[in-house]
Formats: sequence, C-alpha cells, structure tokens
Amino acid sequence: MPHKIGFVVVSSSGHEDGFSARELMIHAPTVSGWRSPRFCQFPQEIVLQMVERCRIRKLQLLAHQYMIPSKVEFYISESLPEYFTPYQAERFRRLGYVSLCDNEKTGCKARELKSVYVDAVGQFLKLIFHQNHVNKYNVYNQVALVAVNIIGDPADFGDESNITSREKLIDHYLGHNAEDPALEGTCSGKSDYISPLDDLAFDMYQDPEVAQIIRRLDERKREAVQKERYDYAKKLKQAIADLQKVGERLGRYEVEKRCAVEKEDYDLAKEKKQQMERFRSRVYEQLQLHELVDAELMRRPLDLPLQPLACPSSPHHQPPMRSLPQPEERVSENRLADPFLQEKPSSHCLDVSPQRPTVDRPPPATDPPPKTHPDSLPYDERPLPVTRKQLGAAVSEAERRDVLGDEARRADTAGEPEPLTEKALREASSAVDVLGEALVAGAYSKTWSHREDALLTLHKQLTDTPVGTPKEDLKSTLRAAVFLVRRAIRDIVTPVFQASLKLLKMIITQYIPKHKLGRLETAHCVERTIPVLLTRTGDSSARLRVMASNFIQEIALFKEVKSLQVIPSYLVQPLKANSSTHLAMSQMALLARLLRDLGTEGAGFTVDSVMRFSVQALEHRVREVREAAVGMILDLYAQHRALVLEYLPPDDSTTRRNVLYKTIFEGFAKIDGRPTDAEMRAQKRAAAEEAEKRKKEEIRALQGQLAALKEMQAEVQEKESEATKAKNQDTQERKVAPPNAPEIPDNHYLDNLCIFCGERSESFTEEGLDLHYWKHCLMLTRCEHCRQVVEISSLTEHLLTECDQKDGFGRCYRCSEAVSKEELPRHVKTRDCNPAKSEKLANRCPLCHENFSPGEEAWKAHLMGPAGCTMNLRRTHVLHRTPVLPPGKGPAATRAGTSGSKVGSKIPTPKGGLSKGSSRTYTKR
Repeated sequence: MPHKIGFVVVSSSGHEDGFSARELMIHAPTVSGWRSPRFCQFPQEIVLQMVERCRIRKLQLLAHQYMIPSKVEFYISESLPEYFTPYQAERFRRLGYVSLCDNEKTGCKARELKSVYVDAVGQFLKLIFHQNHVNKYNVYNQVALVAVNIIGDPADFGDESNITSREKLIDHYLGHNAEDPALEGTCSGKSDYISPLDDLAFDMYQDPEVAQIIRRLDERKREAVQKERYDYAKKLKQAIADLQKVGERLGRYEVEKRCAVEKEDYDLAKEKKQQMERFRSRVYEQLQLHELVDAELMRRPLDLPLQPLACPSSPHHQPPMRSLPQPEERVSENRLADPFLQEKPSSHCLDVSPQRPTVDRPPPATDPPPKTHPDSLPYDERPLPVTRKQLGAAVSEAERRDVLGDEARRADTAGEPEPLTEKALREASSAVDVLGEALVAGAYSKTWSHREDALLTLHKQLTDTPVGTPKEDLKSTLRAAVFLVRRAIRDIVTPVFQASLKLLKMIITQYIPKHKLGRLETAHCVERTIPVLLTRTGDSSARLRVMASNFIQEIALFKEVKSLQVIPSYLVQPLKANSSTHLAMSQMALLARLLRDLGTEGAGFTVDSVMRFSVQALEHRVREVREAAVGMILDLYAQHRALVLEYLPPDDSTTRRNVLYKTIFEGFAKIDGRPTDAEMRAQKRAAAEEAEKRKKEEIRALQGQLAALKEMQAEVQEKESEATKAKNQDTQERKVAPPNAPEIPDNHYLDNLCIFCGERSESFTEEGLDLHYWKHCLMLTRCEHCRQVVEISSLTEHLLTECDQKDGFGRCYRCSEAVSKEELPRHVKTRDCNPAKSEKLANRCPLCHENFSPGEEAWKAHLMGPAGCTMNLRRTHVLHRTPVLPPGKGPAATRAGTSGSKVGSKIPTPKGGLSKGSSRTYTKR
C-alpha cells in the first residue's frame, strides 16, 4: 500500500536567509518552507533524496500565497548524477510539470495544494521552479514552497501482483469488484489505496503530537480488523475521528498564540498556552479512561534535529520529530483558504470539553519545542493580515463556539439533540410550526445520528398519514419536509444523505400519489431538490456521486416527474468554466443515459438543446468531458442526421484540423457506411502499390519481349545474309544460262512489303513485319485500353464494338467519335467538338479530330504525309517511299484488293495475355 516516503534535501540553487530548503523536511501547521533568493535567476531547483529506492505514486506541493512559480517541473533519477562527468553518469528523467494559478481570485490570501499522480521509480527527485507570477505583494520576484510530500511504495519489495491475500480471495469468490464505490476509502478496496493520514493536508492541519497518536491508533485499528476485533476497531475509529478534531483545535490555538506573540500581547499568549495544556491533558485523560492509549504512547516527543520524514508503516521507519513552529494556514485538497481551524465539537464518547471541572495537571516535564521569536522573522514572513485582523473578536468567537460545543456535548450525553439556535429558528420557522421543534432540532443537530433519526422519523410520519387528512395540512407538511430534505441533501455524512434520498423518493412516488396532491406539488419537490442533487454529483466521494446520479435518473423516469420535463431542462444547461471535473463528467454521463431512456420526442430533450449543450462542451478544459460530448453527438447523429449537421461547421480541411471535429466527422462516415479519411488513404495507398506492382510486371514483360525481338532480329539478319548469298549465286547462274531460256514471272511482289503503309524493306520478314506493325507503321496504333494494335481509321469502331473496355464508351452524336461514358454528358453539353461529316463527304481522324477528304488514299496522305496528322506519334520515323510500280501492282491496289479481308500477323504485345509466339489477327478495313 502506498505510504509517505521520507526524504532529505540534497541541494538547492539558493535560498533566502532563514528559509532553507531543509525546512521542507518538516510537515507541521507552523512550518515556513523554502524561499528563493531575492531577484534570483530562473529556473531554481531543489534535489531531494528519498530514504529508499521507491515507486512514486503521488506528489504534493503546497505553494506560497503570493510567491508562486508559474510552473514546476519534476525529474527523477536512480542515482545522483555527477555534474562534472555528464557523459558518464546517469541523467535525470523528466516526468512532466504542473502549472500553478496566480491566486488573483483570492487576493493572494490562500495557498494552493497541488496533487500530482505519477508512476516512476527512483531515489532522487528534482524540482525545477520557473518564473514567478507577478503581483503587488511579491516585490522581490521570488518563488517559495511551503511543503512537499512524496507518497509511494518501496521498489525493492515484492510485487503485489504475486500476492493473493485472504481479502482478495474472499472478494473473488463473493464476486466483489475492486472498483466498487462501496469499497472506496477502505484498504481492502484498492491495492493502491492511500491513507488520508499520509496526505499533506493532514500534517499541515494537525498538531504534530496528536498526529503521531492518530497514526498509532490507526495501526492498532488495522491490527484489530485483521484479528476480527470489530468492536475494538469501531472504538478506535471513533477515537481517531475525535482526535482529529482535537488536533485541529490545538493547531488553531497554536496559530492564535503566535499571532498574540507577534502583537506583543503576552497575556493572551500565556492564556492560549495554558488553554492548550489543559485541553491536551483532558483529552489524554479521556483516552486513558477508555483504555485506548497508554502513557508511553502519549509521552510528548523530545526535540530532535532535522530528520527525513518517514511513515510508521515504512520498512525504514524513523522516529518522529517535533517540527519548528511557524505561522501556517489551513490546508485543503485544492485551496488552503482559511487560516483558522473551523471547530466541530465531538458528538461521541470522547469528552474534549475544556470547561469540564477537573484538577489542573502540570505541563509535561520535557522542555517545550523551540520557538522562533517574531522579531527575528523578516517582515514578509510575518502572518498575513487576514490572520491578524480583529484578533480579539476571533478569540471571543472561539470561546463562544467552545461554550456551544459544551452544550452540544452535554445534550448528546443525555440522548437529545441540542436546542435550535436563534438563527436556525428564524430559518426553519415554517417547518417548526408544522413538524414541531423537536424534530427540526434533530434535523439541525451537529450530531449526524440525530440528523439521520429526524429524517427517518419524518419518513415514518408521512407514510402513516391517513388518507382523509385535509389538503392544506398535507401540502404544508410536504413543503416542510422538502425544506428539511433540501438541507439534508447537502450533508457530507453518507447515512444522512441516504436518508434524505429515501425520504424524497417516498414523497414523490408514494405520498403525493396517495393523497392526490397533483402536479404542482410534484413540481415543487423536483424544482427545490434536483439543483442541489446535481451539485452532489460532483462530490469528491465516488460513492456519493453514484448515489446522486442514480437517484436523479430513477426519479426522472417516474411518470409524474417525466411529464413535468423539469430534469432535462437542468441537465442541458451549459457547463460552467470553473465547475469541477467530477461535476462536469457526472452531468455528461447522466445526460447521455437519460437521452437514451427518454429520447428527444416529448420528454424534455430536443435536438436543439442537446446539440447546443454538446457543442459548448467540446470546448471544455477537461479532456474526458470533450470526449463524452463527441460520443453524445455521434449517438444523436444516428437518429437525426440532418438536424445535427446544422449545428456543426462544414466538413472541410480547415475544420478537420481540430482533432475533435475530425473524430466527429469520421464517426459520421462510419455511421453512414462511408469510408473514413484513414480508410480512403489506405485504399489509395493500396491502389498505388498495386499500380506500382503492375508497372514493374509490365516492365519485366517488355524486357522479355525486347530480348525476344533482339533474337528475332538476329535471325532476320542471318536469313538476309543467306538470301544475299543465294541471290549472288542465282545471278551467276543466269549469266551462264542459255539466252533462249523462258522468263519466270514475278509472283513474290508482296514479300517484304507492309500492306498498310506500303513500305518495303529487306528486313520485313515474318518477324520483322511483326515488329514494324507493333512499333513503326504510321497507319496503325495501339489501343490504350486493351493494348491491341489496330488501324487508326477503325479506332473509333474498335472502341465501341471490339475493345475489352467497350462498355465504358459511347458515341457522340455530334462528332461521331468514341467518348468515355463518364465524360460523355459534359462533352455533349459543352458542344466544343468539331462536327463530323458524312462518310461520303469526308473521313474523320480519331487522333486529331479533323475532317479530310474521303477515300483510302486520303487516309494514307493524312497519316503519312508531311502536312498530315499532327497527333500521329509514329510520324517521327523516317518515311521510305516505295518505287513506282505498274498499274494494278501498287500497294494501293493491293490494299483495295484485300479490303475487308483479314491479314494474319504474329505481333508480340506487351500486355493482353498473349505468350511469346502467339498471334493476334487484325482486320483491314
């Protein structure tokens, strides 16, 4: 279990005289703490060494009321670094920082207690203080720290995860959850439970001597619980509660005594000292009377030199020390606002009355703790004016409270609540007239058991009220009961709070329907109690928060309350900027649950009110509240999509720079079934990777085909050389042949001739023609969609009827060309295309979109001529003219003669599914 860790101050960057950093090693109501030098350079730092290597769970800082640093950073290390060998020694590891407020709201008359939850292992802790907040009191630009507290576990001890305690086994088999709010505040509830006695607020608020006794009693209480001595543990628990009040009062007396000494009112100082001694002696006598402590436990500790603090439960426990007293204000968890302790008289067996007649005991024989004379203190360190104003009035008020406390305790001993004060009588006069003074006095009692009994008695009275009672009496009784319930809801004692909820539920669900009082009385009950209940949903106790939230949800679903539509109107009120985190989170959670239960149709919630509340909650300072608002908006969008979008900014890149709005719009996309930005980016990345993969595969295929072409070219060259040799031999044979030999007709005119462009070449063998068709022929082109080689004149018909992607094209009625169906509407609408003419009047080029003279020869002139088509990319090749041939034997005649026929040619293609050596047939149109 985490506990307080003792430490010593190793070093500091400097301090003002009389305010050394070693003062931080002492926790008491009168410590002065550390203060930086005047007009120092920032940052300032302090290095602390803990008594053992430990895992730090919680750090607490008590800031000065006006010498406040703007920021404090935390660093931790396993060992102390050697500053002269920085490259060989371990460095401090940064944990983070906390910011402190400038204290302007309190007029620099309060001190801030900052609690930071961490999880870090080490033995050295370094605090770095940054530039101070500027105010009129801090004339020397100093920073100060009144106290620092470290809570953690020894790091060298066994792992808690390997320990299966008896309590954990019992909880496991009973089905208890460690997070159950009912277990809050118990050691067995959570393994990381931190005792309130280890909190810095306890030491800064208690008399040091009484604080040590409380810790010893707390140890005995835990031992009694382990031994199942529950009566004794209950007795110790009550004694601890009463001793805490005693310690608070003694601490207040000490502050008052110091103020009197500072004002040189030594008679008052002597009186306060004697009052403290008498009060202390009587309390100790009561403790011995009830056999709770022995004389050795109550023996006042001797004055000891400065030592590191240590918790009694720590394995390295050290004896407690008496602190050097200095003026100090009261400590609370968030703000230390009141310098005087608020007295709350005991309501149990421990009698701490200073007015009880007893024999005065002499003070203990040990010397009193060392005192620091006020004259030796700098002016700035003297108690603030708030602790010195109207000191006489404060003392008289304290004495008056003592007398009232005596009366309360005497009444408690007799078993009756103390009588109502004059102020209480004026406040509750209407309730007294209806319910009687005795019952109202119990509800106003300073003893929580009397308050609880008064509420339960009233519950029984209302339940037993007969049906025939006059309406006016019923209504007056109801309003008086609601008055007491409203007061009891604010009670900090859990049983009293539970009794108030029980009474309120009975009034709404049983008393009003039973006597048929109507909607007006129901509305009165709800409107008077729900606002107070909503404030309790922000209580520091998780158990009370859960109880308040569940009660509001249960009452809101009751049919008489649901028809009023009052609770939804309270829940959608905007969150206040200074509201606590617990209150904001509870309101968000309660709103979300009721929104699911009631909906937005006729139950008080509307899309407008909920969206206005949620959009404002997106700007809240607490991250959990903002995330809850995002979830609420997404839930509402699933039901009312169009209405929700009206309250949000447009979905664009500027808006998506905000992480919350980006999350909201991505959530909308998931609800709509659309891909989110992240999914779209992933799809684009996958498509890009796939395209890159296909490109690499195409490159490899082209490289393979190029190698095949090189092999074919080599074979063609070999055949040409063989043909040349054969021709030479034939020529020689003709020379020697007889002159009257018959002439052989030339039937091989089409050899080595491209039938499309008319080019003739010795390299135009079967393989050479394939290469020519694929890359060089000016009359052919490759389809970009199916990679097939087609004639340019038939490209449009190919795209519309033959291409693998023919379903994606349509014909433009204006230009008669093939256009992608996605672009066809825009293409037709813009009317930018050049109108086509009839086939008898003109040909239409699908490359340059121009009309030219009709006929087959016109295609050749357009695609191959010097002034022909400018979009034909193959015109970069050198044109070879064929020799003049006799009529009927030219290429045109050949083309005309073969028009409509199919010419088979084996053309390797880079893509299209053909393997090496396969053939593709082309149509000559």
